[in-house]
Amino acid sequence: MSPDRVVQEAPWLLWLLEAMQRGQEGLLRLWHALGWTPVVDGQPVWPWAQRLAGEHLLLDVGQARALAGGLVAAALVVVLLLLAWLGGRRRRLRWGLLASAGLVAVLAPWPSAQVLWVPASPRSFHHNPVPFSDTAIAAGAAHYQRLCVACHGTTGNGQGPQAARQAVWPPSFTGPLLWRRADGALLHAVRQGVATVGGQPSMPGFAEQLTVAQSWELLHFLRAQAAGQLLQLSGCWAMPDMALRCPGQPWQRQRVRLVGLEDVQGLLPDPRMLTLWLPPEGRAVGATLPAAVDCVVTSGPEARQALRWLTGSEALQQTQLLADKSGWLRARNDRGADSWSEGDLVCRLADAGAAVPASTAEDSLTRLLRSMDSQPVVYVKGGSLHGGAGRRGAPRDQAAS
Repeated sequence: MSPDRVVQEAPWLLWLLEAMQRGQEGLLRLWHALGWTPVVDGQPVWPWAQRLAGEHLLLDVGQARALAGGLVAAALVVVLLLLAWLGGRRRRLRWGLLASAGLVAVLAPWPSAQVLWVPASPRSFHHNPVPFSDTAIAAGAAHYQRLCVACHGTTGNGQGPQAARQAVWPPSFTGPLLWRRADGALLHAVRQGVATVGGQPSMPGFAEQLTVAQSWELLHFLRAQAAGQLLQLSGCWAMPDMALRCPGQPWQRQRVRLVGLEDVQGLLPDPRMLTLWLPPEGRAVGATLPAAVDCVVTSGPEARQALRWLTGSEALQQTQLLADKSGWLRARNDRGADSWSEGDLVCRLADAGAAVPASTAEDSLTRLLRSMDSQPVVYVKGGSLHGGAGRRGAPRDQAAS
């Protein structure tokens, strides 16, 4: 059972994972406020050798149920102990309550320790502060070409020319489970390196060659590179932030349609979404945009390359992409037309199509948009919930005017 299906079939897991993550991050903030843990790479370090592994509970819902049952039992034990303390001089009642609390504690279901606890690194709870943007992806590509391509290969599949000379064959970056690991765990691997189970170095650390910000850029590129190969398998990836010019158009949290069409004169305006136009290379755009276009992408080369990595396609001139209100890339149309269909969904949830009944009064794009809105993406990475793909605010370089 995939993690996405587990979340949909057991929605109570969202509450449990969020509580676990917030609890650990709150404890880390407290430790740092008390001066008991330092700052590394700009963020407080996790001072313990292990952490709670929320992501493992997604892979074994039975263990998650055991944890939920154990937490209920622990609350009951607390209540029984409180009643025993309030029992005062009623010795028989007090001992009965204490015995009941002990029995509940012994019989309570608890998940396996190997599932609940995993080794932690000092950066386990670091979060990527660099926006997921086309310029960050382009910068990360340069870092990858300089430091990583010899071992990991041009596509990140671990088939580089130096791969066979390594102590352990380099891993592929195209595995979906890799990108469910916490940001901090990946940052730690980049900066400190990776060792085998026996302690033999299998990848060097790059803390001397990369700044912290450059390390985060590298991770953005690796995600974008993997997306092109995983989009049809794992489904959902983020639309990157891009520099925009939006004459008279306020930037709001809304659906986005990005078009790479060479000629947008025949494109119909659509108030249901913000239309971004990525002009072809060498195409000059005047001060007045076509009627159907709300914003023009001004970071052309970086945006085109980022989208090629994200979509796994070099052809963007006939492409239209739809992102939902949280920034997740949900649908793609390569026909260069205004006609859409359910088959254009690239981010399909487990029960896609069932929640939104078809209506003969609606066109196919409306049904597709309603399907996107009714089934928001909930992505779990490192045990932390990511309901939105990234920061969506004012255009990166130019405010609406």
